[in-house]
Amino acid sequence: MKYEITGDNAPAVICTLENGESMITEGGSMAWMSPNMEMQTSGGGSLGKAFGRMLSGERVFQNIYTARGGQGMIAFAPSFPGQILALDVTPDHPIILQKRAFLASESGVELSTYFQKKGMVGFFGGEGFIMQKVSGRGKVFIEIDGSAVSYKLGAGEQIIVDTGSLAAMDASCSMDIVTVKGAKNVLFGGEGLFNTVITGPGNVTLQTVSFTGLVNTIAQSIPSSN
Repeated sequence: MKYEITGDNAPAVICTLENGESMITEGGSMAWMSPNMEMQTSGGGSLGKAFGRMLSGERVFQNIYTARGGQGMIAFAPSFPGQILALDVTPDHPIILQKRAFLASESGVELSTYFQKKGMVGFFGGEGFIMQKVSGRGKVFIEIDGSAVSYKLGAGEQIIVDTGSLAAMDASCSMDIVTVKGAKNVLFGGEGLFNTVITGPGNVTLQTVSFTGLVNTIAQSIPSSN
């Protein structure tokens, strides 16, 4: 599989597949394709896995596109302006994603549900108790809200991020929360009560826009009909 990411703040990834090669995506992500791409809809394994994807913000069913009779082309586009990142997944390098981040992947990549082990993180960590996990082997494309900023954390090294800013992190990283100190900061600082703490080792990808935060901001600016 060869690919090209094109576009600025409204990008698409164009994948060129050899005969028999397949891509997996969520429904609605395909933007355009050549006529010889064959689509099959799958539950992606067991009923439990399908239900888990639903809880993590993804669709229950996935679409598998396969090139038939020669080289094929297919393009995927995100649902929100931002960036598309291409990440490599290997058996010893699974990656944890925010909800909605998965766009498409090669057929050797498996998408599953990732549960935060610490309950406080799930309630106050910004992305909730349930996130996504990609494992296996292959290329995965994720959608980032706004622009992506990446950091490589050493063992024990930490970064504190605002709620909703975490887009992806290596599974070797851990996630916790920290309380904002000072009553005045909590009441008038505008940053909320909790921040998310990511501890290395591993790569962390942050996003400059939070889709959930943007939706809340727009909702607050709409006049009430009452």
